[in-house]
Amino acid sequence: MANRAVRSSTLVAALTAPVLLLGTATAVAAPGFPPGRQLTIETVSNPRPALVSGGQVLVRIVPAEKRVTVSANGHDVTSSFHAQPDGSLLGLVTGLRDGANDLSARTSPGRWAHLRVTNHPITGPVFSGAQQLPFYCETPAFGLPAASQPFCGAPTQVSYQYRTTAGAFAPLADPAARPADLATATVGGHAVPYVVRVERGTIDRAVYEMAALYDGAPSPVAPEGGWNGKLVYTFGGGCNAGYHQGSSTGGVVNDLFLARGYAVASSTLNVLDNNCSPIISAEAAMMVKEHFVETYGPVAHTIGWGGSGGAIQQYDIAENYPGIVDGIIPGVSFPDPLSTGGPVSDCRLLERYFAGPGASFTAAQKQAVAGFGSYDTCVSWDKTFASRATATGSCNAAIPVAARWDPVTNPRGVKCNSNEQLVNQLGRDPKTGFVRSPLDTTGVQYGLSALKAGTITAAQFADLNAAIGGLDYTGTPVPQRIAADPKALDAVYADDLVNSASQGLRETPIIDQRTDLDFAGFGNDIHTTEWSYVMRQRLLRANDTAGNQVIIENHATAAEAGAASAYELDAMDRWLTAIDADRSHRSRQQKVLANRPGDLGDGCYLSAASRITEKLTYPASGQCGAQYPVAANTRMVAGEGLALDVLKCRLKPLDFRDYPVTFTAADRQRLRAAFPGGVCDYRRPGVGQRPPIGTWLSYGDERTGTTPPTPPR
Repeated sequence: MANRAVRSSTLVAALTAPVLLLGTATAVAAPGFPPGRQLTIETVSNPRPALVSGGQVLVRIVPAEKRVTVSANGHDVTSSFHAQPDGSLLGLVTGLRDGANDLSARTSPGRWAHLRVTNHPITGPVFSGAQQLPFYCETPAFGLPAASQPFCGAPTQVSYQYRTTAGAFAPLADPAARPADLATATVGGHAVPYVVRVERGTIDRAVYEMAALYDGAPSPVAPEGGWNGKLVYTFGGGCNAGYHQGSSTGGVVNDLFLARGYAVASSTLNVLDNNCSPIISAEAAMMVKEHFVETYGPVAHTIGWGGSGGAIQQYDIAENYPGIVDGIIPGVSFPDPLSTGGPVSDCRLLERYFAGPGASFTAAQKQAVAGFGSYDTCVSWDKTFASRATATGSCNAAIPVAARWDPVTNPRGVKCNSNEQLVNQLGRDPKTGFVRSPLDTTGVQYGLSALKAGTITAAQFADLNAAIGGLDYTGTPVPQRIAADPKALDAVYADDLVNSASQGLRETPIIDQRTDLDFAGFGNDIHTTEWSYVMRQRLLRANDTAGNQVIIENHATAAEAGAASAYELDAMDRWLTAIDADRSHRSRQQKVLANRPGDLGDGCYLSAASRITEKLTYPASGQCGAQYPVAANTRMVAGEGLALDVLKCRLKPLDFRDYPVTFTAADRQRLRAAFPGGVCDYRRPGVGQRPPIGTWLSYGDERTGTTPPTPPR
């Protein structure tokens, strides 16, 4: 059974009474402090002191007097602290033990501040719960030494590259060297040598990477001259079961970011094809970002970047673990893995049906039933992602064949169903051994809009819904419709795995980067545009506004994609900088809405040199609507609303008066058999649908016990 998720508490205190006796210490001076200021101590590399990892933490002290002494677990660490221009003190405290650690600061008149920090192993977990086993290592893919299960740890390596004047990255053995073809980057209006420091190692069992312009050895208390103080965190696509480390990250050696002075970070567990769990991705990003800050110093703000599964991670992390990324730029987005799963499984069933009893359907009829701009999108879903619902059909090559599940020879083997990554949330069905599934097709009226439009006949509608069948827990087609596990439904809504857009997202600046792949020769692509508007509808419903989400569409050309990316990165930076500078008493949500740049709004690119701003709507309209039409998908054709957040619908009686056609007696009998409990009533909330229970949910640290597991569901 899974652990019931609970809020993870941040333990922060600024005290004036003594709480810990210190030994002799040499005080450090803090210049330029305002008189009467309260003495405070806070963690910087991870603002949540209960979730620190790796045995060290960057700490800021705001002194109330000039001279301060600092201790960690009773040991003097004052010499680690250095005065900052704002009058605070910044220091990297090392040697933390796993579990509770006490940090204290004291000024000469006897003022004290105390903070309890809970440290977790660098191998994780911190809050994601029990880790997958087995877990196959892939460190050599990054040039790191071969590693061993279960933690796949490898020593950190640093290498250097430089950007050539020809526009390529090349290895550089000596970072102090200045090759004749060395390009320059511009940071803060100043030209700097375009030399990049790249660090690779292992954190949370994943391989991480981070890159930044090189200006000498990085220091957390003295920022690099070539770094603009901001971080781009990249996320990779896909969605799969895991059980392996991964051979790619979201990518960090990227001219778009580095040439502007940004640092870039990512890890293999931030690639959804290595790990289809936004919770595990959030934990990995938190830990890698923490290490980055402990290496380079405080970050002004962090921008999320990445498409497809990379967009899912950004939307879901910003919603459920706010603060890891401050603003997001999701590309060709989907809202979450589970919402997407309905149309994916539908396409597998439709492909099977159209190859058999539905072979007489024309191309236009198939397209009308699927809802996409082209039925080829459904074909692509079936070929590329429907296998993720099977037992072993999508196993990564890193997982040995002998280790994979077989009902007879290896019933305890690795199951490559993407839900495996959500076992700590959904639990495992004791009858099957598979993770409980929220997938459901009971009552879904496939092709309903096509029937109402007259594109398919009453007989075709009846046959389609009578014969479409379903999938069993191994992903094998069966005659019966799919029925969700009630416990899974309870978990996905309570834990916000179906992204409600009601928590962290309401306070997050969003630029939804929609490269149009629906039409214009890309009709077989799975990244269809309606999903951007699905998230907008959820934002509107939850918050009465979607003013924090901007959608910008562009054609799938290198020139337009490049122009859009550069503009969106700059606009997001200006948006976040304005929010950072807003010292008003407004709420975070109000600051996000109030500080959106004036030139930033919905719109589209007519060419790489021409971007127009106009309100984008669903259905599409205006100039952008003419350039970028937006279609639907299988569930919308079946009658579900634009929010697409009903995994299992509530039912209403089958009533033939609801249809604009007349069914024969035989067709009526077939439909009654197909819908014995009734048909979907999308006017009502879905089964199990409820508001989420909160952000920063923890599923336990089962190795150290420092994030307590909670009672079973």
